[in-house]
Amino acid sequence: MKKTLITVSLLLLAILFIIFRLAGNKKELDSRKAQKDTTAVAIPVKIAAAITDTLTVNIEKTGNISAFKEAKVLAGKSGNITHMYFELGNHIAQGKLLAVTDNSATLIDIEKAAANKTKLAGDVQTYKELLEGKATTAQKVKDLEQQYSDAASQEATYRKQFDDANIKAPIGGIIQTKDVETGAYVNAGAQIATIVNTEKVKVQVNLSEMEVYKVKQGQQVQLTAAVYPQHTFTGIITFISPTADAAHNYLTEITLPNNTGSFALLPGTFVKVVFAGNSSRAALTIPREAITGSFSDASVFLIRNNRVTLRKIQTGEQLDEKIEVTGGLAAGDQVIISGQINLKEGALIRVSQ
Repeated sequence: MKKTLITVSLLLLAILFIIFRLAGNKKELDSRKAQKDTTAVAIPVKIAAAITDTLTVNIEKTGNISAFKEAKVLAGKSGNITHMYFELGNHIAQGKLLAVTDNSATLIDIEKAAANKTKLAGDVQTYKELLEGKATTAQKVKDLEQQYSDAASQEATYRKQFDDANIKAPIGGIIQTKDVETGAYVNAGAQIATIVNTEKVKVQVNLSEMEVYKVKQGQQVQLTAAVYPQHTFTGIITFISPTADAAHNYLTEITLPNNTGSFALLPGTFVKVVFAGNSSRAALTIPREAITGSFSDASVFLIRNNRVTLRKIQTGEQLDEKIEVTGGLAAGDQVIISGQINLKEGALIRVSQ
């Protein structure tokens, strides 16, 4: 009886083991089937072909508008400001009198020096006549002539100081800053105002070693600004640095007229500068959207028999909407331009419109 119970128990355990094992196998099979079904789903994508294009490469840079001319107005003589003849925003001509520092003491010095010079001129004339009658010496006449020359120099110095009290505009333009008011004391060389001339404006950009050889002084360039999205400005390259900086860049300056009425540009405006390419060549291109990864380590998803394979490519020039391909693709190769986020090597795809 005991033996029979043991046999039955072992038989039940064996049956339970088989049941659990079969259940586990079913789960594994179901899982594999689900995975197989998933990989069999065609992922919708958009494609484009690599094509041979005629490539005219433009150089594009960004920069800020600055005034063509800007100058500080400096006091030429120390003293209190007694008169001011300008306000912020005034349009002034070059040479216009802007302010005057106290010159009353200098005016007295000029009068004294002029009187002394006049007296010495008379003395020189008198002693020359005496010398003709041998009533004086040539040395006396020579000494008086030297005193007259010194007096004339002294008068000229005072007149220069008097003129320095008159502060004039070094350039024509618009008063941008006013740094002092009437009655303020200023030292010689102190800044009292800033003038900017925006009848023309300029933009400075840096060109690489490869880029600088593609442009020349006097060449026209096109500029656009976000503040005037429908308008294109034309400028002229007026300067290309003859030497490179530490980063092998060449400072290049573009000048453009700014008397365009409603399209006037203010200093500080952000602009895009386009240097038009002067030569064309054949190049293999693909849409920019096809690139996966960075342009320096680029890859694309290539279509082969309705499945994709990830391929590394080499890139060249970067255009607005296209990228030049210098290696890794051939003309006619089809690449994915939309839907890459869901793709992996070997994935099944279907082309959507």
